[in-house]
Parts: sequence; structure tokens; C-alpha cells
Amino acid sequence: MSKTMSKSYDLFVIGGGINGCGIARDASGRGLSVFLAEKTDFASATSSASTKLIHGGLRYLEYYEFRLVREALKEREVLLNMAPHIIWPLRFILPHHKGLRPAWFLRLGLFMYDHLGGRKLLPATKTVPLDSAPFNDGLKSLFTRGFEYSDCWVNDARLVVLNARDAAARGAEIRRNTEVVRASRTAGGWEIEIRDSVSGKSELVQAKALVNAAGPWVSNVLKGAIGLNSQANVRLVKGSHIIVPKMFGHDRSFIFQNADGRIVFAIPYEDDFTLIGTTDVDYQDDPAGVSCSDDEVAYLCSAVSEYFSKEVTPDMVVRTYSGVRPLYDDGASEARAATRDYVLEMDEGESKAPLLSVFGGKITTYRRLAEHALEKLVDYLPQAAKKNSWTKDSVLPGGDFEPGDFGAKVASLKSAYPFLEHDHAYRLVRSYGSDAMKILGYAKTTAEMGAHIGGDLYACEVNWLVEQEWAVTADDVLWRRSKLGLHLPKEAAGVLEHYLVSYFEASRMAG
Repeated sequence: MSKTMSKSYDLFVIGGGINGCGIARDASGRGLSVFLAEKTDFASATSSASTKLIHGGLRYLEYYEFRLVREALKEREVLLNMAPHIIWPLRFILPHHKGLRPAWFLRLGLFMYDHLGGRKLLPATKTVPLDSAPFNDGLKSLFTRGFEYSDCWVNDARLVVLNARDAAARGAEIRRNTEVVRASRTAGGWEIEIRDSVSGKSELVQAKALVNAAGPWVSNVLKGAIGLNSQANVRLVKGSHIIVPKMFGHDRSFIFQNADGRIVFAIPYEDDFTLIGTTDVDYQDDPAGVSCSDDEVAYLCSAVSEYFSKEVTPDMVVRTYSGVRPLYDDGASEARAATRDYVLEMDEGESKAPLLSVFGGKITTYRRLAEHALEKLVDYLPQAAKKNSWTKDSVLPGGDFEPGDFGAKVASLKSAYPFLEHDHAYRLVRSYGSDAMKILGYAKTTAEMGAHIGGDLYACEVNWLVEQEWAVTADDVLWRRSKLGLHLPKEAAGVLEHYLVSYFEASRMAG
């Protein structure tokens, strides 16, 4: 098949996860021309399979990861201010288990956690009685004392797509279903062959610099499409989660210690559920086929049943999900001890055309990772030095309000659209922030929101996700752009798929 030649770009980014989209956004905001290629959907792998936390990583202190923890702690409030619709504070309860880490050790770790990152908005740690309300809800009576500290929740997949949206708004070319087939160095930089996985059409793109942010596939891209034998190694570690019916009624989350040295979170999830995770298992297979094993389900059920008054059993699990973390291989003997810090490997080759590969990282530090990536590319792209650290005081689409004003935003939406149920208005603001009004437009009744897909999902929202957020399939809408798949009746997925087919057919006929 013939290949068309596209224009040249300053920067080509491989991978539409959080790191790739974060780098594309930062670079676009500095005035660089950017092309990002994602082979499937944005946040379709590791970036949508996290524990949904913006956190410093309390347990990383045990591995002396002080730089990483400090950077992550500082980023919590930066990100909270950037996207208060999809990121919000959480209080965590850490029960003292008399057979495990001593109380003085926990207090010391939490003292450091409070003071390493310059906390300003989030409340400090305190000791709490676990034998009185609300802390005793769901816990066994033998746990009488614990500690309460702060971190933040994030809608991980939406964080990715909002970075992609903002990058596109700043001029970046953002494409999904686009695989990098080949990347070769030329006298002027890179020539990249890409292929549309739907049409099969191939295209050649020129770029001065190349970033490999392919996540679990970073080594595959290096050895395959780029044809480079890198000395850096990626360690693939699988993390799995289970979702069960709500195990407690309050809004706190739990962090549980386990006898094997690991910790497991139990977090309120989507109003009606509890999210439990995660595991740390070395993984050797194709990341595209990752899934939660029966052993992992049993492990997570057993871990939280040590603490909950009601036993959690595998038959209670309503959904599981797994992701493969592309950690930098630092030689750690156990998966749980492998560093979560990121490593940026630069290779300029004989032609001096730069290749930057991203190893490791976590959602919490993606913005700083992007800054560091652009710093490494300044010698090759001098204009990247402009607007240094511009993202720190920026906001993501829909996030143009103060974190404490969320309730007021819901009330404002409800006032503008009185036909909305409160829970519907709340969900729209929680997902889209100030963009919720753009979605609803001039609708004055429920009927004017378009076809009813199921629950509180209507065509106007689906249209927004297709036109503004690159949604194509029912899974894109129900499981990545939202988590409505947990709430809607099973037949809604079929209704949505039929609607999308009709929508794209009408678009094709019109244009």
C-alpha cells in the first residue's frame, strides 16, 4: 500500500498513556509541534489499571525512596489544583496490627509523610480510635487504634484523556488506533512510518526528536520498530484489583498491612462498591492479555478479610482488572521492592537524532516526568526551554475552579438544568467539571438530551465523548471515559454499540 508523506514535527511521541500524553501536553504548551501516536485507545493499558490514587507512596519510605516520595507528595496538591473535578482528597485509615509494624514505626513514617512534601491543603495525620464511629464500620473489633492521613483519589483514565485534549487544543496532532511500524534516523532527525489499524493506511512522518513512552511495550518498541538494542531493561510487574459490593458506609479508605510485608488498599468506589488492591507479581507474557488470576483474587480476599468484620470471598467479586507496570529493572529481588521511580534514557546515535525512552514512573509524578523529559531534549529542541514548568500552575479541561468549590459547581449545574436529578448533576461535574454545561448545551428537558442509552447516560454525553475525547467503542465510553459499566443494565452496552454504529455511519454519509 502506498504511503503518504506528512509534514515534519519537532517531537513525535509513541504511546497514549499518562506519560506520553503528559509529555505531549507539556511540549505543545512550550510551542513545539507534536505528533502523538497511540496504537489502541488512550489509557487502554496500565494508565487505566491503577489503584486510582494520587499519593506519595507511604510504603516506599521503607525502601529509602525519599526523592520519589518527596516529589510525589509535592505533586498531590499541584494535581488537585489542576483537576479538582477528577481529583479529590481522601482520608486513609491505617489500623495498627499488633503482630506487624510497631506503632512507633508507623508514627515515624507518617510524620515524614506529612513533612517531606510541603503539605498545605491536605489535613495532617492524627491518631484515631477504631472502636468508635465512624472508624469501626466494617472492621473487626480487635483493631482499636489506628492512624488517619491524607492522599488523593484520581479518575486515572480521565486524567490521561484530559492531557490529550489539552495537548490537542495547544496544537498537537493526537491519534488513536495508530501503530508505529518503523522509526529510522535520518540526517535531519527521524522518519516514522505509522499505520492506521482501522483503514490499514500507512503514512510517513518526520520529526526532530522521538519519545518512546510505550509503557509495558517500551522494550518491544526499542527492539522492534526502532531496531535498537538498549542496555536498559524493563521489569514487568502485574498489579491486579478486585471490586466488591460496598464493605463500609463511611467515606474513608483503608490501608491494610499484611504479614508478607505488602499493603492492600480498600477504597470507596463508584458509590456502591469497594475497590481492593493491589498485587505485585512479575509478569512475562504479552501485556495486552493481562488478567487477574484466581490466586490473586484469593490473595486480595484473604488480605482484607484479616481486617473486615465480614469475610470477603471470591464469589463476591463483581469485576477485576489488571495492569502491567513497566518498572525500571533495578535488580530488586522481589516485585514489590522494585523501584517505582522513573528513568529517562537518552540515545542520540551517530546522527545526533535524539531518542528518549521512558521507563517506570507512576501517575502521581507524570507531570514532573514530562518536565524532566523536556529538559533532556532542550539541547536538541531549544524552543523547549520556553515556558519552563508552565504546567505547574495550569488547569486541565473542565478544572477551572477551586477544589473547595466542587459542591457549588454541582449546585450551579442543577440550577441551570433543573430537570437533572442531583446524582446525575453530581456525576457530570465529577467527570467533566465546567465542561458539563457544554455537554448539556441548550437542553431544557431530559428528552432534549438525545437518545437514552441507559441509566443516566444520554446521547449528548456520548456525542461529546466521541467528538471531544476520541471515544469509538462502547468499552471506551463505559469503562475508560467513565465507569458507567458498573451501574448500567447489561443491555445498555448493546444499545450504546448500536448508537455508535449509527453515529459513525451518519458521519460517513455526511462527509
